[in-house]
Amino acid sequence: MYKIEVLVHLKPDILDPQGKTVQNSLSKLGFKDVKSVRVGKSIELEIEAGSQDEAVKIATEMAGKLLSNPVMEVFAVRPK
Repeated sequence: MYKIEVLVHLKPDILDPQGKTVQNSLSKLGFKDVKSVRVGKSIELEIEAGSQDEAVKIATEMAGKLLSNPVMEVFAVRPK
């Protein structure tokens, strides 16, 4: 059993209204040095596979087919 994390974020050229809201709220709380915030999601998977490399390959396929929207998002897959 391998634990794999999939990180999904909006592509850089896609507006991130949630990130902008977080940035504005941080500024109101006194964190004025934050110039940009991008919000994404983390998906943790436990995958039964013959090796960690195979588990990463399976998770990458899942991310490309279901866990992300390739039109608007990019993803990264990494073992935990």
